[in-house]
Amino acid sequence: SFGFDTATKTYSEIIGNIERDANSAKKYWHFVKVMGRSASHVALECALETQPNICLIGEEVAAKKMSLAQVADQIADSVAARAAKGWNFGVAIIPEGIVEFVPEFSVLIAEINELLAGAKADAFNALPSWDAKYEFIKAGLTAGSFGVFDILPQNIQQQLFLERDPHGNVQVSLIESEKLFSALVKDNLAARKAAGTYNGKFSALHHFLGYEGRCAFPSNFDADYCYALGYNAAMLIQYGVTGYLSKVSNLSKPAEEWVAGGMPITKMMNIERRHGADKPVIRKALVELDGAPFKFFAENRAEWAENTCFTYPGAIQYYGPAEVCDITTRTLALEKA
Repeated sequence: SFGFDTATKTYSEIIGNIERDANSAKKYWHFVKVMGRSASHVALECALETQPNICLIGEEVAAKKMSLAQVADQIADSVAARAAKGWNFGVAIIPEGIVEFVPEFSVLIAEINELLAGAKADAFNALPSWDAKYEFIKAGLTAGSFGVFDILPQNIQQQLFLERDPHGNVQVSLIESEKLFSALVKDNLAARKAAGTYNGKFSALHHFLGYEGRCAFPSNFDADYCYALGYNAAMLIQYGVTGYLSKVSNLSKPAEEWVAGGMPITKMMNIERRHGADKPVIRKALVELDGAPFKFFAENRAEWAENTCFTYPGAIQYYGPAEVCDITTRTLALEKA
């Protein structure tokens, strides 16, 4: 989608700066949350650009039905392996909507939505203290979901009961998932230290890279791409081709080799259940676990997790060699390789 190139380049510059700082100070683990409520494309592209120690991919978490504890254990493995080499620092990239991909957390969210449906929300909000609300929650959740709820840090527990969306549901985007996982990792490491299997130091810093990523000056690629899409849309209108989406393909090549065309919007539609009725919608494009970008990441992440393989993309370039200022995203390059 247009803007992806600009946003991921902007985030990758910042993450690269964080990596350089981490490698200089050598005493902090940085947990960086990036935008991506329903898919992990941004997190994956930033990982391909910067080679952090950890990058969580929500689609993989969902496919493997990983629990919060398993995800935390995966991060703690990297922390412990690096600590054994004397490196008590690192960088982890967390997609914004990661908790929605954790099956047990999705069940918890559904139960909370039911627990606070209708007038029950007023009764909950009228309770005088968090302790009273905690007992209300404990009585209203199943044992399995309460077990998940109970391992969460109190500030994350409270975030689950903040202002609801217009449909009365938990606003998952308000959950500070970067702080959630650093807290879970801290507890995991404390258990390892008690067992004598870990003897490092763990200090976490947190970052959230949000809308500022899409407020940068557009990259050359995005400027050319959006110009081409708009020009092409005007041509479709001029020739009376309606009901089509303006499309430009062959994007991994130089702009003069791009191919313009149109995609019938109806061909992109799937029937999905929305609010109790069948609706035609464009299906979300999730990270494909059998695609080349994820496969490249999966082949290299074990090395990145244990060693310091950081790369520093730097700022968006507008002038100079084409391979510097007109380079496409790693995702697109790998998909079209």
